[in-house]
Amino acid sequence: MKTMLGAALLATALSAHAAPALEWRGISLSSAEWGEKLPFPGVYGKEYVYPTVASTAYYQAQGMNLMRIAFRWERLQPALMGELDPTELGRLREFVDGTTARGLHVLLDPHNYAAYRGHHVGKPEVPHAAFADFWRRLALQFKDNPKVQFGLVNEPREMPTETWAAAAQQAVTAIRATGAKNLITLPGNGYTGAWSWFESKWYGTPNAEVMGKVRDPLDHMVFEVHQYFDKDGSGTNTECVSPTIGVERLQRFTDWLRKHKRRALLGELGGGANAVCEQAVRGALEHLKANADVWTGWAWWAGGPTWGDYFLSLEPGADGKDKPQMRWLKPYLKD
Repeated sequence: MKTMLGAALLATALSAHAAPALEWRGISLSSAEWGEKLPFPGVYGKEYVYPTVASTAYYQAQGMNLMRIAFRWERLQPALMGELDPTELGRLREFVDGTTARGLHVLLDPHNYAAYRGHHVGKPEVPHAAFADFWRRLALQFKDNPKVQFGLVNEPREMPTETWAAAAQQAVTAIRATGAKNLITLPGNGYTGAWSWFESKWYGTPNAEVMGKVRDPLDHMVFEVHQYFDKDGSGTNTECVSPTIGVERLQRFTDWLRKHKRRALLGELGGGANAVCEQAVRGALEHLKANADVWTGWAWWAGGPTWGDYFLSLEPGADGKDKPQMRWLKPYLKD
């Protein structure tokens, strides 16, 4: 009996050891993209600011290894097809270089919804070539740092899915033409929701039918989807639909990834500080762990220095205490 039990335990241990682990555990740091509704580009230090390198130490100590840094395309490249602004680039580079020197990875996030000064990519004002040019210039700046990842843009919207896919393909091609081998994350149309990946009623052709056609010659690209668990999936409400909604909103997309032999990052998730959301978030993270063959990891929304009492912020309070949601995440922040 002991021999059989020992064999069973050994088999379980070996199986657990062989199972793939989630590579990325992180947070989206927001603040450098703020101020878009004020006279643009705004005053640095007043309307917007970059997080400090020192602020990432808190998240690293918790076990996070990925910092997704949001910024604005228009500030970094004031004129389409033009040079990158040296002052803004310096701010971004200071954060990226300092953070990666700490051993963390940084996911670049032009937080623009696939638009430039209010005009969406693919319109005459912002042709595909302009988006590709932006990424060519950005890739040239960071291609020699393997800890930098290229997130093409935050949550494309208000355009045909085919238009976004064509723009994304040109950007991927431009990035690789620079010699960059960095990981690329590819969002879908319609706010890139996992639960709306198959939707056909409101944002155009479903992502499930179009986005798989975008290809990376190095095959070093993953999809980036976002998922919240409130009623409309926007992440603006403190209440979550049910304790099981986390799994329910991810399952079909997970099946699609496996069927098409693709992988993904859950680039944004979050929930209010209550018991139902806690269960929904834990369920979602358990789902990612159980399907680590197709999921690479996750990033919580959000952190950053200017959130105040925002209900999804993980920034520690003035007293240094963890936010309630950090307690939920800690079991999932271990290697």
